[in-house]
Amino acid sequence: MANKPKIYVGINNEINGGMTSIGKVIRDGWVFGLLDESETCEGWNLAGIDALLQKVNTEWDKYGCMVSYLPPELRERHQRIHDVAIQDAKKAGWSGEHETDDEDE
Repeated sequence: MANKPKIYVGINNEINGGMTSIGKVIRDGWVFGLLDESETCEGWNLAGIDALLQKVNTEWDKYGCMVSYLPPELRERHQRIHDVAIQDAKKAGWSGEHETDDEDE
């Protein structure tokens, strides 16, 4: 049985305002300069998303996967991009409760 290729809807069309694992990969791609911040990845196939994930993971590995280990410029970019994403997602109805269950509010 032939399955048609899965095509990504784009971070701006994502559920939960883009607060998904693919959305995080795209935002991190923006943080590390792997993607232009205007790139939503709409129309990408899953192989393209996976290739981006590998590049993002390589970048995170350089910093022990810790935001606090990022150099100031990257840390500030990360803060800005993710803060805007969280604000936009909340406007879209995302509560963040599931993702932060293990954190004290």
